[in-house]
Amino acid sequence: MHWDDIDACLFDLDGVITPTAEVHMRAWDTMFSEFLAARGAAAYTSADYFDHVDGRPRYEGVATLLEAKGIELPQGEPSDPPEAETISGLGNRKDKLFNEILAEEGIQPYPGSVRLLDALAERGTEVAIVSSSKNARAVLEAAGLLDRFEVIIDGQVAAAEGLPGKPQPDTFLAAAERVGVPKERAVVFEDALSGVRAGAAGDFGLVVGVDRGTGADRLREAGADVVVGDLDELVDSVRS
Repeated sequence: MHWDDIDACLFDLDGVITPTAEVHMRAWDTMFSEFLAARGAAAYTSADYFDHVDGRPRYEGVATLLEAKGIELPQGEPSDPPEAETISGLGNRKDKLFNEILAEEGIQPYPGSVRLLDALAERGTEVAIVSSSKNARAVLEAAGLLDRFEVIIDGQVAAAEGLPGKPQPDTFLAAAERVGVPKERAVVFEDALSGVRAGAAGDFGLVVGVDRGTGADRLREAGADVVVGDLDELVDSVRS
């Protein structure tokens, strides 16, 4: 990492700043396991999450997983209730489960991520959140980090502005533009394959893969220039 060449850091949220990826994984597991079992389909696995769901907008994740399982459902509408047997309904069912877990258990950010944010603030580096989740602000508030990020490009912003989700680079490019930094001087931080692919497709200055279980080799194959197990590994280099 050559920090003299870096003016902005664009962070995915779930699995990079906060361990909400674990909450998402539990909610997806519960929702899909019950749905697939009721249909007599192949069981949902952790590999399904990483291959088809992780990092994608919620409804797209549902559609991608169902396609892999050979199941067809109507798209439905975003207003569909969680009980609806539609792609939107299943996505809303998962969201309901996610918010129930978050409300019951709360969330603490990764300590190493907070230390890196502190170091970047001392250095004066611009930061932004780029998340497919529509719950990004609620998660940041629950983690006590909302005031750290003036620029947040989440699922709600992407939907309102018609920005394609990851693995397309558009949300990251929008974040770089809003912090006023050329993409060549911005770094993408991602734990999801789709997010790493988005960073690589956007031709950013650097793509850092954060290995929370996806696997370092897979992150590199997707386009990560650097892979770390925790953002704390980068703090000393920022302060040197």
